[in-house]
Amino acid sequence: MANKVSVTPLHDRVIVKPNAAEEKTAGGIIIPDTAKEKPQRGTVIAAGPGKKDEPVTVKEGDTVLYGKYAGTEIAIEGEDFLIMRESDILAIV
Repeated sequence: MANKVSVTPLHDRVIVKPNAAEEKTAGGIIIPDTAKEKPQRGTVIAAGPGKKDEPVTVKEGDTVLYGKYAGTEIAIEGEDFLIMRESDILAIV
């Protein structure tokens, strides 16, 4: 399920592991690497404690939807993650 990382986000930051991009369309057409869209769904790996009066509502293991250009890409222990503010998360799936 969720990977443990050695990084703890601060305040209202969340670390998300993006899901893999779609390889095929529903009709079975293979999508080349140059045409793949950036995934907008991922799994929360770690979440900060929140701001002073606003605790974080997502928790480790939640599957979330986020904006197409949300977050900053980071590499931790050889894996790619996104670190973003909780406000960049659109929904919990």
